[in-house]
Amino acid sequence: MDTSLHYLIMIVHSLFQKQVLAELSPLGLTAGQPKVLDYLGRHDGSVQKEIAVGCQIDPATLTGLLNRMEDKGMIERRSLSGNRRSFHIYLTELGWARQKEVMAAFKKCENKLLSDLNPLQQKELTRTLLQFCKKMTDFEVLQ
Repeated sequence: MDTSLHYLIMIVHSLFQKQVLAELSPLGLTAGQPKVLDYLGRHDGSVQKEIAVGCQIDPATLTGLLNRMEDKGMIERRSLSGNRRSFHIYLTELGWARQKEVMAAFKKCENKLLSDLNPLQQKELTRTLLQFCKKMTDFEVLQ
């Protein structure tokens, strides 16, 4: 197996996403939807641009993703103060239920990954990944 950093990061991401989607397969969620549910769980009522930045999803791709989530009843779009140019995205009751299931799947997969690391190693891994995020983008917009 290739042990270069770029390869390992790509593989871990891919394997993590596959495991999460397999865990959530009974819900019929597609790639990208768990990430949006996670983000909205922390930032309910965000505008589409904020979601795109926070999830690192292309805005055009996000539009289709949100349309499918709205069709499934997980989100609703609302205009605030009569501003018809930008809609705020809110989780519905079903969306909140799905968000909780997504968080449980994330936690299960994280626990599997971290099970062989002691608390200090876990903290160092998190610190290192945060450093990577800061190097790769304007980290403030991801919070």
